[in-house]
Amino acid sequence: MKIDSSIAAVVTGGASGLGEASARALAAKGAKVALFDLNEERGQRVAEEIGGIMCKVDVSDEASVDAGFAKAREAHGQERVLVCCAGIGTIGKTVRRDRDSGEISHLPVELFLKTIKVNLVGTFQCVAKSAAGMMTLDGLEDGERGAMVCTASVAAVDGQIGQVAYAASKAAVAGMTLPIARDFMSEGIRINSILPGIFATPLLAGLPEKAQESLAAAVPFPKRLGRPEEYASLVMTMLETGYFNGETVRLDGAIRMPPK
Repeated sequence: MKIDSSIAAVVTGGASGLGEASARALAAKGAKVALFDLNEERGQRVAEEIGGIMCKVDVSDEASVDAGFAKAREAHGQERVLVCCAGIGTIGKTVRRDRDSGEISHLPVELFLKTIKVNLVGTFQCVAKSAAGMMTLDGLEDGERGAMVCTASVAAVDGQIGQVAYAASKAAVAGMTLPIARDFMSEGIRINSILPGIFATPLLAGLPEKAQESLAAAVPFPKRLGRPEEYASLVMTMLETGYFNGETVRLDGAIRMPPK
């Protein structure tokens, strides 16, 4: 798909990090971009800079997602591009024993469910609702009506200690990519997912400098954190390459995460 001023796009988690970089890359090609994010202030600033619009959306809430799509489509028309970057990171072992008291506890089920609801259900309902809209459009080259990119994580494959909820949610995003591509096969809609490694996002920026240096040193090559614009570059390749479909791709400098 050629990305230009005729293309409307929705980017979830578009106010910062990987989503912001993706939104900026799309806007640089002329696309009309709508940002879905809970950070209204930051999202509005980014939207103004790229000539897009901000939609305050909680991707885990169906009514909020519906309202976001309605606002985006009223402003830009039906989107042909969806990039899903919204997500949360949670930490907690399945079970743990307190070193001092010996007391045994497990990860709160509520926290597990919240992680699944945001990262997995949030991604799925944005994909499903966007696809239903794309199906109303006329096809472009090869009958293509739209293209999507979802964000999983290397944790989907080699999740670390304390990442059970996060890894499960991201493994599910990766796992549903091919079945969704097959569901879309008669409708001219493509979908791919990226499994990013350690990227310089706001989440990591809050860590001490020494911790960031240690993470960077663990990457085989190049020995640094990934740059959000590198993620966005792969997003654009997936969107613009018509034969790219149903794939999950690691983007990680060849890192394989150790147990902890």
